[in-house]
Amino acid sequence: MAVVRDRRQLNLRLPLPEISERRPRFPLPLPPTNLPFSSGATTAADLEKIEVIGHGNGGTVYKVQHKRTAANYALKVVHGDCDPTVRRQVLREMEILRFTDSPFVVQCHGIFQKPSGDIAILMEYMDAGTLKTLLETKGTFSEVDLAGVAGQVLNGLSYLHSHKIIHRDIKPANLLVNGNMEVKIADFGVSKIMRRMLDSCNSYVGTCAYMSPERFDPDSHGSNYDGYSGDIWSLGLTLLELYVGHFPLLPAGQKPDWATLMCAICFGEEPALPEGVSEEFRNFIECCLQKDSTKRWTAAQLLSHPFICKQSVI
Repeated sequence: MAVVRDRRQLNLRLPLPEISERRPRFPLPLPPTNLPFSSGATTAADLEKIEVIGHGNGGTVYKVQHKRTAANYALKVVHGDCDPTVRRQVLREMEILRFTDSPFVVQCHGIFQKPSGDIAILMEYMDAGTLKTLLETKGTFSEVDLAGVAGQVLNGLSYLHSHKIIHRDIKPANLLVNGNMEVKIADFGVSKIMRRMLDSCNSYVGTCAYMSPERFDPDSHGSNYDGYSGDIWSLGLTLLELYVGHFPLLPAGQKPDWATLMCAICFGEEPALPEGVSEEFRNFIECCLQKDSTKRWTAAQLLSHPFICKQSVI
């Protein structure tokens, strides 16, 4: 009981969400466009919708085909009358995608705005879906497979972090896969560009389940957190989930609520790895899931970890 009384001093409340009904009097403008496909080489009329591959947050993602070249793409369409918060996230994602150029980050081929106010982002099509769908359809991943996944995601994170971009929502559903098991980071709606060295990054965004302890409990971590290190925590949870087959901080089958997640992430024991796990993998996960964010390895450091290097030479 004494422990509970001590923890009552913490401010663990999430800020109130914005009221979705409050729409801006004027539509939020699109950032300036300089992508080749947006300059006239390809227009929305050149694309034929094939099927819906995802939806939510005021928009829909389609598999589309270029009518002339027969090339397949993913087209993310966000409706003009969507919630202002969603629209701001789309604009943020556009700002990041137009300037990223990495084989480990999903590529943006064009941006369109329809007269209705709908915004469409044309991206490369990843035909195997996400790591979440692979886990659901094919089952858990082996250590060898995870080393390949981890290496690619770390290359993507190393690229983003070197350009002062924090993803803030790394999870299986945001890591796209193609038929060659190439893994690419996607969905930058809640990401942040650290324009100045002193920029803070302490907002509650992203998926709660993959938040690091210092995001849930900032008062215990200097009222601020290192977003780069937060991405590493999320990666560690993602890899462990792909290995054990369920969210690793809770028993299999348990549906988490916010309070349960907060207790598990901030006060729970470190997740126990199953018997038979290699020492390299065990240590790699420990380097990602340190409760003290200053002790977590960076993306660049993890790329030289024996778990990654060992599997790359097999």
